[in-house]
Amino acid sequence: MYRPNDKTATGSEVTVRLAEDTDALALVKLAALDSAEVPSRPALVAVRDGETVVALSVNGGSAIADPFRHTAAIVELLELRAAQLRGEGHSGSPTVATRVRGFVRRPQAVSLR
Repeated sequence: MYRPNDKTATGSEVTVRLAEDTDALALVKLAALDSAEVPSRPALVAVRDGETVVALSVNGGSAIADPFRHTAAIVELLELRAAQLRGEGHSGSPTVATRVRGFVRRPQAVSLR
């Protein structure tokens, strides 16, 4: 699970995964909200609070997103993951690693006193 390091997403977990057949209705609803076409498969989806909020075709194109939620950071995360799945860049690339670190919440030290 990814937790975007974004003020608007504080406390919300985001799951990024490949879309499945069971996501068809959610993708149609999301596309309608965004006045866009459903992304071609294979596609990635981001789910926050049990709802699909962003979808993106792995093969490129524009993301569709819920216009009533803050999703810019999630769109960028899906774009990075799609590039990885297409074999673009290397997981050890400093640019990709630096960008991904910004999305992942780092563990915080807790005082035991």
